[in-house]
Amino acid sequence: MNLAIWDIESSSASTDFGSIIEIGGVLVNEDFKELDRFNLRCRLPEGEIPQAMALIVNKTSIKQLTQGNLSHYQMLGEVEKIFKKWSPSIFCGWSNIGFDDEMIRKEFFKGIRYPYITNASPNKRHDGINIARAAYAVDPNVLETEINEKNNPVFKLESLSRMQGLDSSDAHSALTDSILTSKILEIIKKKQPNTWDMFLRTGNKSDTETIFKKEDIITLNEYFYGKSRLYLCAPLHPKYCIHPIYNWGQAVDLRVDVEPLLNMSINELRIEMKKTPKFLRTIRSNKAPIILDAKYGMKVEPYNAMDKSLILKRAKLIKENEKFSQNILTALREIAEEKEQSKSQEDIYAEESIYQKFTSNKDTSLFPSWHNASWKDKLSLLDKFEDERLIGFGKKIIYQESPETLPKDMFKSIKRSIAKRILSEKAEKWWTVSTCYNEIDTLRDKYSNENDHEKLKFLDELNNYVMSIQKKYENS
Repeated sequence: MNLAIWDIESSSASTDFGSIIEIGGVLVNEDFKELDRFNLRCRLPEGEIPQAMALIVNKTSIKQLTQGNLSHYQMLGEVEKIFKKWSPSIFCGWSNIGFDDEMIRKEFFKGIRYPYITNASPNKRHDGINIARAAYAVDPNVLETEINEKNNPVFKLESLSRMQGLDSSDAHSALTDSILTSKILEIIKKKQPNTWDMFLRTGNKSDTETIFKKEDIITLNEYFYGKSRLYLCAPLHPKYCIHPIYNWGQAVDLRVDVEPLLNMSINELRIEMKKTPKFLRTIRSNKAPIILDAKYGMKVEPYNAMDKSLILKRAKLIKENEKFSQNILTALREIAEEKEQSKSQEDIYAEESIYQKFTSNKDTSLFPSWHNASWKDKLSLLDKFEDERLIGFGKKIIYQESPETLPKDMFKSIKRSIAKRILSEKAEKWWTVSTCYNEIDTLRDKYSNENDHEKLKFLDELNNYVMSIQKKYENS
């Protein structure tokens, strides 16, 4: 299967309220021969306040933010076309599962497009940083790494690329980061051909579940406190090995004496779960976890000092004990339900609600015709959507792309709601005019001390840009 390696640069660290302003990618075959590439930039959506630091990191000028050829809406349309053309592929980035994937999903959701394009069948998804960390855990000689002050290897893309002798001077631009990710993964495949296919086999949820339901013992790779570790684990009974709320696999760490656990009550198991080291390990089936053969875990501490027959005995006890596995799941359900009840009851905004309520198939089937319609027809087609969130998103897209299409009262109402958000003086979940000014002031102090005239000039330009937005919306 081809690898579709992609990366984004955004206006903010918030996946809910920020926007993608640059996206690039490279499509390679199984031998890492390049088949296609793209890089797109767009203007910042109307009525959004960017984070100064995000723009500094991805080297975005105010000119690029305001005068790009593509609007944000147009860019998302191009990305959707490219990703469809690249399918079926394993979509992969660097630390993408926690950020880039979340961002594109939410951008597509807000943009009235199908959000799960990178991992819905026939596509799969993976994460380059997880593969690199796992390869390093198996053999630290696979990659040259910098060592930080805590004596841990550094897996930042720019650092890792530089250490492999790659040119990382243009890191933090979308296409460059995609190419660097591709080159690092190619090094790993060449140096660790035996683990490469194992790394990739968890690219979708059902494949991952098949692995841990079938195996008696697995090696799970996890990354904690700057260290990549291998854990030798036994999945629970195949009928009762998946979290009842979160749908993640559950396995027991074989360093633990399991016999006392088997006869514990649900309440006793709950108490035991809070202790460290943890006896229960979670396999995040939908997030491309790294699951290796048992032999890899057997080679590392503390498992390599254990009697192999004891390991096999413990694994057998866990795998065959239905009641124990059922009790674990009941305890996990109770913990999850209590957590849900104690969650903050504050309002969830539409932008944050992608996982609260999934868009219906009926609404999803309307997406292509909505995008193909004229702006005038787009407005009337919004009446066909059942989901109020999509109607709100659609109106905002029309406001940003074709404001003259909107009736005057609707235009004013949308403009007022944007003004209310960005001019707010409260601590909000999104960047406001005042938070941006505060950030600019803080960064000015920092760059004045460092004598960085280039960044100070950029901050002045950003300040003027934000002032122009403020002026526009103060009159609404």
